[in-house]
Amino acid sequence: MKKLDKLILGSFIGPFLLTFVVVDFILLIVNMLKYFDEIFGKGLSFWIYAELIGYFVVSISPMALPLAVLLSSLMTFGNLGEHFELTAIKSSGISLVRALRPIGIFTVVLVFLAYLSNNYLVPRVNLKTFSLLYDIRMKSPALDIREGIFYAGIPGYSIKVNKKIGDNDLKDIIIYNHNDILGNLDVTIADSGRMEKFFNENYMKLTLYNGINYNESRAMRGISEKPVEFRRTTFDENVIIFDMDEFQLNRTPEDLWSTNRAIKNISEIKLGLDSIYTLVNDQRYLTYQTAAGIYPFYTKNRKLEPVEQIQERKAQDDSLRAEKARIERAKQDSVLEAKNLLKRDSTVLQVEAPETRLIVTDSTKSLDVKASATLSKSDSIFQLKQLSRSRIQDSIAEIDEEEFVDNPVEDEVGEQRLAPSLTPLSKDERAAIDSIVFKRGYRSNAITMALNNARNLKNNFNQKKVQIEGFEREYRRFEIAWHQKYTQAFACFVMFLIGAPLGAIIKKGGLGMPVLVSIIFFIVYYMLTITGEKWAKEGVTDPIIGTWFSCFMLLPFGLFFLKQARKDARLFEPDFYIEWWKGMRKRIASRKAKTT
Repeated sequence: MKKLDKLILGSFIGPFLLTFVVVDFILLIVNMLKYFDEIFGKGLSFWIYAELIGYFVVSISPMALPLAVLLSSLMTFGNLGEHFELTAIKSSGISLVRALRPIGIFTVVLVFLAYLSNNYLVPRVNLKTFSLLYDIRMKSPALDIREGIFYAGIPGYSIKVNKKIGDNDLKDIIIYNHNDILGNLDVTIADSGRMEKFFNENYMKLTLYNGINYNESRAMRGISEKPVEFRRTTFDENVIIFDMDEFQLNRTPEDLWSTNRAIKNISEIKLGLDSIYTLVNDQRYLTYQTAAGIYPFYTKNRKLEPVEQIQERKAQDDSLRAEKARIERAKQDSVLEAKNLLKRDSTVLQVEAPETRLIVTDSTKSLDVKASATLSKSDSIFQLKQLSRSRIQDSIAEIDEEEFVDNPVEDEVGEQRLAPSLTPLSKDERAAIDSIVFKRGYRSNAITMALNNARNLKNNFNQKKVQIEGFEREYRRFEIAWHQKYTQAFACFVMFLIGAPLGAIIKKGGLGMPVLVSIIFFIVYYMLTITGEKWAKEGVTDPIIGTWFSCFMLLPFGLFFLKQARKDARLFEPDFYIEWWKGMRKRIASRKAKTT
């Protein structure tokens, strides 16, 4: 590495680390303010808050890196231009692109590291953040009994203290016991008391002195009821134990957030996309099946088949489900076989099947089946059933079909039914059938049934549509989370292309102009990112276009500034625009003179 590269890279590393810490701290404050009311005032230890802040710092680092690169590169080349070091570099024959190379290589390495962080580190940290934040939210506020105010933070009790001496001593205490959910029927009044926590602060002992307890039974509804029982108990000292489990931080299992897209890497997001697409395809397939079931007359001679793509995906999913079920059954069978081997080793049972006689009779033949074997009872019965079923089918198949053509047939209950006629109906028979259909309201009933079927089908389609739209929206969000891991890393390179040439053009270092320009471009980048992701979530555009929208819009600005910086353009000097306006006026005047 040459001395020039060391000089430029050394002047960049310091501002980069400083700006990254500052930007990360600002974004941390913004995120912490969202949950200020939910995480503070819970009586938690310092290390719990330090752990939560550490998780937040890592989770917001993908958003802080682009702004840090933009600001630090702008400050670096602004300082070089302000102290005429950039002019000396160019005068020695070194181009601006060559001067940008060390920071460019550093930015490329930073992009790769940012991608690895977004894909592996940030998802795991997000899982820890969600879990800890949820536990803090669910924790009850710290025990804070104030003077002259009823405190209902302890479940089942309402406590009022008129005077509080220090943190533990109390004066003029009123306690309502609501554990029986009977109203204010159990009241305790004491002159003074003292609070003490014990057993690792899991319980609190409240010792009351010189008080009275009033306890009244609940009155039953009725006109002629007896007076309810009322007890009044005086005491010199009374001890009440409160369970403080509600005030402890209970950690929930992290598996509860296993389906959240923010805690998944790219491979896990791909699996989630495949699962969501399977759900969408199943809903579409069921829509076709429902339509075919509602209109059986339409599908009597015709088939309402789904699209070929849906059928192929359904067959693929069914094969995977069948293979999974086969593996599960194999595991269960192996477990059962192992248990059976253990039982056989302990006791060996031999069951002999007795001689079995099964007689099956129908209108033409009788079957006489005998089976005697030294098999097990279940095996012999199964074989007899299979043998009898095959003999019955063979006997029925041999019956002459001519018996059903001209002769009446008796059904199972013994009633006669007419054999089907092969001759066409006469006009009188058709008129008689039509009169029955129209006079008895069969036609109107058929129309009503058809309308009801159509309404049911429409309602079913609307429900399926809502479900499919929900799945598709979640599918798009998974795709956005997938591409964000690339775009947030690539944004560092885009910000470098904007910041470094701008610093060479502005030629102002420090925290004045660079900070102002950086904030403007970062706000534009953030607005474009939010807009693109919103379009992608709503399905207005493809998720790839929505997530890369901000980078695609800002990349031309970076290339334009780089081109202007190579020409030493004075874009931020008033003289540049004054001279440009004078030139425009001269060209307009010359054109007017030519036309006249």
